[in-house]
Amino acid sequence: MAEGFSLKRFLPRGLFGRSLIIIVAPIVILQAIIAYVFFERDLDTTTRRLARDVAADIALLVALEDNHQGSERVRLRTLAARQLDYRIRLLPGDNLAPYRGKLTSTIDVALDDILEQRIGADRDFRTARIGDHFEIRVDVKDGVLAVLVPRDRVTVSKPDIFILWMVGSSLLLMGIAILFLRNQVRPIERLALAADSFGKGRAVPDFKPYGATEVRRAAQAFITMRERLERQLTQRTEMLAGVSHDLKTPLTRLKLALALLPDETDTRSMSDDIAEMDHMLDEYLAFARGEGGEESHPTDLGEMVRDAAAAAGKARQRDGITVIAPEHALVSIKRAGLRRVLANLLDNALKHGTKVAVTLTQDERLVEIAVEDNGPGIAPERHEEAFRPFRRLDQGRNLQSGGSGLGLAIARDIARAHGGDILLGKSALGGLKATIRLPV
Repeated sequence: MAEGFSLKRFLPRGLFGRSLIIIVAPIVILQAIIAYVFFERDLDTTTRRLARDVAADIALLVALEDNHQGSERVRLRTLAARQLDYRIRLLPGDNLAPYRGKLTSTIDVALDDILEQRIGADRDFRTARIGDHFEIRVDVKDGVLAVLVPRDRVTVSKPDIFILWMVGSSLLLMGIAILFLRNQVRPIERLALAADSFGKGRAVPDFKPYGATEVRRAAQAFITMRERLERQLTQRTEMLAGVSHDLKTPLTRLKLALALLPDETDTRSMSDDIAEMDHMLDEYLAFARGEGGEESHPTDLGEMVRDAAAAAGKARQRDGITVIAPEHALVSIKRAGLRRVLANLLDNALKHGTKVAVTLTQDERLVEIAVEDNGPGIAPERHEEAFRPFRRLDQGRNLQSGGSGLGLAIARDIARAHGGDILLGKSALGGLKATIRLPV
């Protein structure tokens, strides 16, 4: 489990990166196998065969030097140099010191083996690389025989060409794979962006399915789902508009009838009941509508927060709302809906606290608007209960006292229509902290 988890941390999270690994990993493994077979098997075997052939030539030259004299020896040496394409010279009177180390190179091992088999085990020799040649020196009866052998007669001459072709072909294949893979992943990325924008309540008018068949089907399913949701919202809004008209009409007649009656205690009580019914009806319709018909527009949230705080203070005839917000915080939002949320939270804070603070913060991914007060607050275990529609809290602070029990429900509904949320917590002022979180 620990090894799998640690490996997972280094894997890419995106589809493009993971697909690229699926393509690149087999190529790399295949190239590693080919390189192993070539260098450890074929290349090594070929080198050993070449080295043994050269060692056999050296053994023949040594035998000629030991078994011939005078001009015949020189003639055979010259003939061998011409036929074998070696440069051969005799160093009279020289001797090689006995070698005490361990033989490691392929040519040294081959020379030791061949010379021991054909000439004798007590023959000393040395090998050295000089430019593109190997110089092999061997003891003979009256000196040292020095033979200069071309490098390509001892080892495979150009293994780097094989490496170049192998790496070059791999890079070419990976480049083609990346090009085609990018074209296949791009439609999925556009689908994800369209779904994200739709989740944030933003219009996606220019989205069209393209790409592979499966991606087109997923994109078409998204478009169908979006159209179905928009149609349901439209139908709900139209239905509620009709309900509003039907209910508002008798309420208006009742208001007119009460206006013609004498101003008495019972009349004023009935007028208050009708006004409360009218207010409750507006809140029910706003909750059911969810501000769904409004389009998102780039808006300076800093300016909106300052304006909303000033309007709330003026409505409650209160001063001293502390506002901390940057000069410019441009975010695409539904202006009327978010202003309604701010007005609701500010009104609740002013209703239950004497000190109110509004703080706007923004980073690359998220914007937060925190409304805090020094009121009685709400117990943590009842935070989610405060958002339930038609719920009135009986103990402690009631954010929706005097209302229909829909204020916070409407506020959260609008925030979630933006792809965000509203969270309740403990305020640094001692009361409640309501935080609006919206994606940028």
